[in-house]
Parts: sequence; structure tokens; C-alpha cells
Amino acid sequence: MTDQPRFQAGRRGDEVRGDCWLGFDPAATGDLEFDFRSRVEVLYGEATRELLQELFASAGFANGRLSVDDQGAYPFVLRARAEALLRQVLQDPLWNAACEPAAGPCPPTVRVRPRRSRLYLPGNEPKYMLNAALHGPDAVILDLEDSVAPAAKSQARSLVRHALHSLDWGACERMVRINQGDAGLADLAALAGAPFHLVLVPKVERPAELAAVDAALGDRDVLLMPILESALGIENAFAIAQASPRNVALTIGLEDLTADLGIAKTAGGAETLWARSRMVHAAKATGLQAIDSVYGDVDDDPGFRASLREARALGFQGKGCVHPRQIAVVHQEMAPRPQEVEHACRIARAFEAAQARGQAVVSLGSKMIDPPVVKRALATVAAALEAGSLPTDWREREPKSA
Repeated sequence: MTDQPRFQAGRRGDEVRGDCWLGFDPAATGDLEFDFRSRVEVLYGEATRELLQELFASAGFANGRLSVDDQGAYPFVLRARAEALLRQVLQDPLWNAACEPAAGPCPPTVRVRPRRSRLYLPGNEPKYMLNAALHGPDAVILDLEDSVAPAAKSQARSLVRHALHSLDWGACERMVRINQGDAGLADLAALAGAPFHLVLVPKVERPAELAAVDAALGDRDVLLMPILESALGIENAFAIAQASPRNVALTIGLEDLTADLGIAKTAGGAETLWARSRMVHAAKATGLQAIDSVYGDVDDDPGFRASLREARALGFQGKGCVHPRQIAVVHQEMAPRPQEVEHACRIARAFEAAQARGQAVVSLGSKMIDPPVVKRALATVAAALEAGSLPTDWREREPKSA
């Protein structure tokens, strides 16, 4: 493999696992000749050759020299890397290789659902995708933007497409973060037909930017979550929130926002308190969920918990996760506290009893309960039920003494 093939795709090197690199030089005559190296040659070498031969034949290339450096790639990865390579050869960014059969059905798109945790998965790194659903996030984000090097964008599109089709994502909401502008529209074109529920649109500054994404999605049942990452985006938060009927949430990107503001991002976050609060208000005013930014230091558990408590106090309903270990912490900190739930259940029982009697006034003991307090209590009960911290038969259970 000393000569560099004309066309290349994939990754290789000592640190690479679960991936492969392919190089191809087409020829006018002869068979498809392999220069093959695999760390799993004994177990899967022959099957890998047959799969690649089949994929190249389906694209009309039965002749040439195919170099393969396989570091234990799963079939969906082999198909994705071959697809990326053949898109180059054919000069067709929308040519698709056949996908592996789906590991399970894709759940339907649901507008209102928990989005407490969203696990970011780099779009060109298959090893992080394989077991992501086992960690139990509410959603997975297959990222085509910041976590993918510019030269690898087109290859990541193929890998994300095949991962969405072939891997078992369980009950996770399947999200894709696209690139900005025309590159994002190219992402969506390459993912046409792939099963996912929601698109994160980065660095949104004006409502019109969502119109192009809307048009590119056509009649697909796919939702949107704009990411506000600049001063202008924050100023236009309310208009952006209203810009598309597909919108279900707003989220914020603090690294880009602080860079745009020309200030340092701190663990305490005082420098972005106003921007986060403005985004929460825009989301709540338009009936959307408010989702906080990521916390990048995965080893700082106390700092992460403090960040989550502040986010919840500000009105955020979820947070991005950059590591699986953050997921359980998000779910713990975003859930209502036991004493909050018990008090909310008391108010909810009193509210339902008042309704049954045809009374407009709700009282708990000798205290009158205002309508906003009732509304907040009902929301707390709903959140506790979603989190699984409140049994479904809570109405029939004897309330604890106050």
C-alpha cells in the first residue's frame, strides 16, 4: 500500500478501531484486484471481500485495484466507507449503497416528549455509535458539524446515513446536527430517506435560515431545534422560535456565543446568564422546550451538577451530553425533588377534588392555592411521571403528613 490510490475514504492508523480505509484505482479491464489487510482476516476476511465486491459491482466497477485496511469494521461501516469512495469515483454525491437491514423499527416522530439528555456522537467515528443507545439518553445526536473535520464531511454523511438505517437506537429520539447554510442542505440531501426525527440547525441568526431547511425536508415528518450561538441569534430568539411549525425546542451554544461576544466562558456562567434567560423566555413564550448547552469537563461532577441545578432553576428542560457518564446525572438533576413531587401531588389532588365539586377555588387545608401554583404543580407531577419517579397510581396512594 505504498502507492497512493486515486480515490480514498475512511480512516486508518494505530489508534483506529472498528473502522476501515479504502483506496481505489479504476481499470478498464481485468477483475477487481484486492490489496487486503484486516485485523479480523481469519474470522471475516472472506465475507468482507465478498461484500466489497458486491458493492463495487452494484456501482458498475468490476475492474480495478481496491486497497483495504480493515480495523474490525462492522458491515454498516464497510458499506458507508465504500459508498463515500464510490460517490467520489462516480462524481455523484447522492449515490447510495444498499444499507444493512434495520436492527429494529424506527419509532414515530413525537413533538412532545422528554429531551432531558442528548448524547453527541461524532459523525465520522463509528465506534461511538455502536452502543450509544445502551446508555439510555433521551436522544442521540449524530453530528455532522463541529466534531467532523472539513475534509471528512462527505464521508461522515455516508456513515451517518448507514448508522441511522442499520443500528438499533432503541427508544432514543434520533437527531442529526447539520452544517450551516448550503453545506447543511447538502447534508439533508445526502440523508434523504434515512430514518431520523429531528434536525439541529446550528448558528441560526435569522428566521429565514430555517425556511431553507423546511423546504429541503419537504413532506418528511422531521422536527427542528435551532441552536442560538451568536449575539444576533439571541437578539432574534423570539422570531426564530416562531419561524417554523417544525420547531419543538431552542438550544444554545455557549462556546460560539462567548467567542462572538469576545469574552471568556467561565464555569459559573455569569457572562451568559442574560442570553440563556432570554432564550428560555423566547422558548416558553412560543410553547417550545428550552435546552441548555453542554458542559465540557466530563471529570468535574460537582461543577456539572451545579450547572444542571442552575439550568433547571432558569427553566431549562434538558442539557447536551458529550460523554455517556453525564446522562444519568442529567436525569437525576432534571427530575423534581421528592419533596417537590409530594407537595405537587397534594395540590393536584386538591385541584381535582375542587373540579369534581364544580368549584373554581382550590384550597389546601386553610390555604388558598392560586391558579399559577396549580399549573406549576401539575407540570411537576407530569415531569415526575415522565422521569419514572412517581408511580402511575399516585392518586390512590395515601399522602404523607405535611
